[in-house]
Amino acid sequence: MERSVVHIDMNTFFVSCERLTNSELSGIPLIIGGGDRGVVASCSYEARRFGVRSAMPIQMALRLCPQAKVMKGDMELYSRLSHDITEIIQEKAPVVEKASIDEFYLDITGMDKFHGSYKWTNELAQTITKETGLPLTFALSINKTVSKIGTGEGKQKQNLQIPPEMVQQFLNPLSVQKIPMVGDKTFQLLSRIGIRTIETLSKMPCEVLQQMIGKNGIELWKKSNGIDNNPVEPYTERKSISTEHTFTQDTIDIDKLKRVILGMVEKLAFQLRSEQWLASTVTIKIRYANFDTETKQCRVQYTSADHILTKTVTELFEKLYQRRMRLRLIGVRFSGLVRGTYQIDLFQDTEEMLALYQAMDKMKSRYGFDAVMRCAGASFKPNTKNEILKRKP
Repeated sequence: MERSVVHIDMNTFFVSCERLTNSELSGIPLIIGGGDRGVVASCSYEARRFGVRSAMPIQMALRLCPQAKVMKGDMELYSRLSHDITEIIQEKAPVVEKASIDEFYLDITGMDKFHGSYKWTNELAQTITKETGLPLTFALSINKTVSKIGTGEGKQKQNLQIPPEMVQQFLNPLSVQKIPMVGDKTFQLLSRIGIRTIETLSKMPCEVLQQMIGKNGIELWKKSNGIDNNPVEPYTERKSISTEHTFTQDTIDIDKLKRVILGMVEKLAFQLRSEQWLASTVTIKIRYANFDTETKQCRVQYTSADHILTKTVTELFEKLYQRRMRLRLIGVRFSGLVRGTYQIDLFQDTEEMLALYQAMDKMKSRYGFDAVMRCAGASFKPNTKNEILKRKP
């Protein structure tokens, strides 16, 4: 049986959420981001016509579109509406994967026997828009790659259905940049040898692509030929991530305690970004030498940034640790998680800060968590196997 996979993309989700609460924002160039030195988290189609794009520095965006209105953004609103959308989809679809705060994959294989897959998906889309007031685009095809590419094209041509016999015809004229795994560097590499369309790429020997790009070459060749066997992974919401550190000797050394806390926060923040989570609740836990245990927590704006979480955890620790008795254990927990990459948490951050996190995360992913750390937290060493992040070979 041919698979039927739907990709749903909530159109300019942050912008649509803001317009839902303020109709005066409709029809004007709108940029969601923060600070003169921050970057664009999202922008309206009116702003995109001037060349504004996500992750672009705010100053550059305003030079391209000086009449744009810049808003800081409201992650609590976005998260709540994303949750509402998720509930609607989960109630109706047999298998749902929530790929991010504003996009979903649905496996509706076999539904043609009962409803007609495209008709069913169209009715679901109408229900989502009716109940939430938010626009969306969807594409229906044989796998996740083709459906996702179809959604991107559907934003200009409306919702698409790409049957098996039309897949290659649909893909061939498109730029290789339309394939989800093709970034700027890969596109430049392929362009230098004359590969700019998916059709040209699909006719290349996969062995040649493997020599050029490495192990991703074969995967790229498969996608250019409409081949993608990756399953739609059922969505489950993670509640929290946490870590604890038990001292070999009970301590009252404040400087040492704070250094350990900083290391724990850096580890958890890296894990948040690696798994594409944002946290809204921070909890600190301490256990005294007599085994008395106390906790304290507070809410924060959704984030996965070390510098924000470190400041919050340190302040909580100072408020909580008042008895000046020796401690045997410290724990940190981040909860209230929502899906999202660090790029949707850029309302107060600069382009330089984003570049720093990306560089550090890249080194940590390749060489291990402790390959590069802030000096203040470098003394923290996970003391159980469960606390050590897996190193990639």
